[in-house]
Parts: sequence; structure tokens; C-alpha cells
Amino acid sequence: MRIRVLPVLLVLVLTGLFALINWSSFSAPTTLNLGVTTFTAPLGLVMLGIVALLAVMYIASVVYLQSMALIEGRRMTKEVQAQRELADKAEASRFTELREFMGAELQRMQAAHDELRLAMFARIDQLEQRSRTVTEDAANSLSSYIGELEDRLEHRMLPPDTLAGRDYPRAPR
Repeated sequence: MRIRVLPVLLVLVLTGLFALINWSSFSAPTTLNLGVTTFTAPLGLVMLGIVALLAVMYIASVVYLQSMALIEGRRMTKEVQAQRELADKAEASRFTELREFMGAELQRMQAAHDELRLAMFARIDQLEQRSRTVTEDAANSLSSYIGELEDRLEHRMLPPDTLAGRDYPRAPR
């Protein structure tokens, strides 16, 4: 029970006890004037009826306020649920957008990686070809020098009369 209801209940209980203790005075008939007419009735019972009517009106207003609070609470709960669903949809949309962005970014990075890889392999092939050319040139030069040296060595080792028929330059002595 709410703390605001306790004082009202306490006043009602005390009024009931007061009426019970003074029942003979409450039930004594008296002439009552309403301004337009006069009549005879027990004043205590009339006042007790008014208090009972006020109590019923108070209880009705409390019930009305409670029911309105419940209805408003349900409406707010529905609105919160609708907003939560809307937020969930927006979040799912952002996740989808992020997934698409990440996919496109990964594809772009993969394409750049592939281009770089192809360029690197082309450069390696080019360097390999240059290396072969340089190695072949060096081998040819070396073979040429070795052939010249062999010829010179042959000229020095052969007797001078065997060289007469050949057209080799003579080595300086």
C-alpha cells in the first residue's frame, strides 16, 4: 500500500470509531436547513454519509489514476519496444553497410596486391633476363680470353719453324 493512502485510511477508521462511540448522538433527529428547504434527519448520519461519499470518491479517483498510469505505462512500453526495434533495424543496416564496405575494401586491397605481385614478378623476370645476358656476355668474353691465351701458349710452345705457315702474330720475347 502506498504511504499516501495510510493517512486517509487512518482518518476513516478514526471517524468510524467516533461514530460508533457516539452512536446515540449521531442518530438523534435534528432539523436541517439546506437553504431552499428544511427537513428533519439525524445530523450525525448525514455527516457520516457525506464522509462515506467522500471516501468512495477518493477510492474511485485512486483507481482511475492507477488505471491511467497502467494504460500510460503500457503505451510507453509499446513505444519503447517500437523504438528498440527501429534501433535494431538501424544497427543491422549499419552492420550490412559495414560488411559491404569491408568486402569492397578487401577486394580493392586484393586487386592492389595482385597488381603489385605481377609487377614484382615482371621485375624479377626482367632482372633475371639481364642477369642471364650479363652472365652470357661474361662467359663469352671469358671464353674469348681463354681462347686467346691458349693460342698464345700454343705459339710459345711450338718450335718457330712450325709457325711459319700460320698467320699468328709473334709474341714479344
